[in-house]
Amino acid sequence: MTRQSITFTEPNDEWLKSLIESQEYSSKSEVINDLIRQARKQQIQIDWITNKLEKAEKSNFTTDSKKQILQESKSRLNG
Repeated sequence: MTRQSITFTEPNDEWLKSLIESQEYSSKSEVINDLIRQARKQQIQIDWITNKLEKAEKSNFTTDSKKQILQESKSRLNG
């Protein structure tokens, strides 16, 4: 493992401390590594969806652009 030094804003540092105090995690490093793992998984899903949208757009399955479909999806998710 590599060692890094990072700086947090006060609210983020307090949030990290609260996760450790509640014993959800044992250290800030554990929290950050978990957040990075989650972000990497999310990026894989986003890439998969983007690929599917591009294929649908190229096959004339839809006349909406990838950008339009993503915007509509986000607006539906956000209520």
